[in-house]
Amino acid sequence: MPQIHIRRFLPMDLPALAMIDHNSTTEFVWQMDIQQGEDEITVGFRERRLPRVVRQIYPRDHGKLAENWQDRWGILVGVVGEENDRNPTGYIAMAQGHAPDVARITDLAVATPVRRQGMASALVLSAEDWAVSQRCARLLMEVQSKNFPAIRMAQKLGYEFCGYNDRYFPNKDIALFFDKSLL
Repeated sequence: MPQIHIRRFLPMDLPALAMIDHNSTTEFVWQMDIQQGEDEITVGFRERRLPRVVRQIYPRDHGKLAENWQDRWGILVGVVGEENDRNPTGYIAMAQGHAPDVARITDLAVATPVRRQGMASALVLSAEDWAVSQRCARLLMEVQSKNFPAIRMAQKLGYEFCGYNDRYFPNKDIALFFDKSLL
């Protein structure tokens, strides 16, 4: 397994990070079911295997990454190889949550050639450390219901499902929210 180093974002990282393919593929999704009665609404999610592998499209305007990052509270980047390597292959962006002691992961992307090698997990764990240093009690992760690899990673790292928002992303995809206590 390659050596992974996590460091703070530098403005010179932007071109390399903008080149990362933010899309992914999956053969599973979390399907939302809503049953509505007169005095009850039941919402559930269940894992569904798709008939074929589908491409899951990044829900935000990829061309506006730099603009979006100006509103982020913190950005960490991951590099493979030497610690001082200036060619990042992944990043995680965080925003201050709606509550004062909550940080929110808004973006997490890893370059295709280094996926499934621990970079995303290392970025999330580093984000947890960063959030603690900012006196946050919880870390919230927003994930598309179609981003099955991210859902599985969140669960593996101890995040718990805590809600959803239908049509949350600009492309109208469902956002699933997972959070973890940091204290």
